[in-house]
Amino acid sequence: MSDPVLTLHDAQLSLDGNAGRVDILHGISMEVARGETVGLTGPSGSGKSSLLMLLGGLERATGGEVRALGHDLTAMGEDALARFRRDHMGVVFQSFHLIPTMTALENVATPLELAGRSDAFDRAAEELEAVGLGHRMDHYPSQMSGGEQQRVALARAAAPRPEILLADEPTGNLDGPTGQQIMDVLFGLRDRHGATLVLVTHAPELAARCDRQIRLRDGRLDMLAEAAE
Repeated sequence: MSDPVLTLHDAQLSLDGNAGRVDILHGISMEVARGETVGLTGPSGSGKSSLLMLLGGLERATGGEVRALGHDLTAMGEDALARFRRDHMGVVFQSFHLIPTMTALENVATPLELAGRSDAFDRAAEELEAVGLGHRMDHYPSQMSGGEQQRVALARAAAPRPEILLADEPTGNLDGPTGQQIMDVLFGLRDRHGATLVLVTHAPELAARCDRQIRLRDGRLDMLAEAAE
């Protein structure tokens, strides 16, 4: 694969818990090309979200290598990782993670302000319009439905124009019709900004819209599933 945006080589993740050390990911090697859309699928507990966290530098691999845009994330300190995510990545979580004391406009503008953008609020307003929430800019999260909150989260992730967009179960907390709307918004943002998109999902219809699916099972790539396709 030429010019991969994301590369994992023998990436491993183990965490220490009350019951001792738990091995979560076992020797994951994969590449994601620029502009590609990849769905991470597999049973609950297979390591999908953990893999996404490695790709975003939100978890540090305990073995192997994780590279994004040519940078070795495993060699970066926490401050450098935070700056890298701010400048190059957008992350969307299932639970939205909006700031409850801020309006939709303020939530979307915050990462732009942190990046020093003088047009933070103009761009935030543009992104909210793009996801159909131009009429909700001054509303707080508690005044919005789950689908609206997820659209704010998507606008916030897309506003800095990241090269990489990561989404963890973006439709997981939503009903069917609302989830379909979020799918359309998510892929619309990808199309508008040309970002590379990696998403975790249990929804077959969302995975089917991706260019490629990567299945996990027990913390490993499901090579049997890959071979069957």
